[in-house]
Amino acid sequence: MLIEKKVPLTGYCRLTFRAPRIAEMAEPGQFVMVYMPPEHKYMLPRPFSVHLADRNNGTVTLLFEVKGTGTGLMAEALEGSTWKIAGPLGRGFMALPPNALLVAGGIGIAPLAFLAASTELPRTLLFGGRTAEQLACLAGDLALPNLSIVEVTEDGSRGQKGLVTNYLPDLLPSAKALFACGPSSMLTIIKELCLQEKVQAWFSLEERMACGIGACVGCAVQTSEGYKRVCFDGPVFAAEEVLFNEQG
Repeated sequence: MLIEKKVPLTGYCRLTFRAPRIAEMAEPGQFVMVYMPPEHKYMLPRPFSVHLADRNNGTVTLLFEVKGTGTGLMAEALEGSTWKIAGPLGRGFMALPPNALLVAGGIGIAPLAFLAASTELPRTLLFGGRTAEQLACLAGDLALPNLSIVEVTEDGSRGQKGLVTNYLPDLLPSAKALFACGPSSMLTIIKELCLQEKVQAWFSLEERMACGIGACVGCAVQTSEGYKRVCFDGPVFAAEEVLFNEQG
C-alpha cells in the first residue's frame, strides 16, 4: 500500500495509506498487520488498530508509538513508498448506542477515534495521557458532531488532573454502554466500576502478535471461557469476559 501522508509526532507517528479495499471493509476495533520491507523480511509483521478509514478517499490511517525497530522503520518511511498490509482483521466493536462513553488511555485512542467517528449520536470521550504534549500528539482531529470530550492529564497540564479512572464514576451513571482501550491497569479498574454500576462494557485489548490470524496462538489471553486469541476472537471482548488478574 502506498503511503499518502506521514505526520511525525513527538514519540508517535501517523501514517495514511491508500488502501481502498481495507477502507471499504474496515470496522472500528479491527486491525491490520503491517509487513516490514523486503530488506527486513526476517522481522515479524506488526499489528496496528485502524485509527481512521476514509471510504470516500480509499485511505486508512494508523497511529502508533515509535518504540522499537519495526515502528522505527515505519516512522522513517517516505511518503510515496509502498508497504504490504493485510486486513482488516479481527472482531471489532458493536455499533455505538446513544450516550455511549468511550475511554482512551494514551495510545488507546487509536481504535477509539475510528469508533467515535462512526456515528453522530451523542457520545462522550474520556481521554487521558501523561502530559498536554502527549494528548496534543494523539488527539488529531476529534472535532466531531455531538462528541463531548473530557481530557485528563496525570500532571494537570491539560484538562483535569489525575487518571481517567478518577473521573469515570461521575460519568458512568449516565452511560448506556462503555468502550475502552488502554493499559491493562486502567481496564482492570474500569471493569470493576462497570460491574458495580451494571454498565455493559467492551474492551479493545493490545497484545503482541506474530500472525494476526489465530494460527500461532501467541496472543492468547485468559477469559472466563478459557484462553482466547486476541487476533482471532478479538481484539474486542466483553469486559466481564477478560480475567486481567490471571494474565501471564
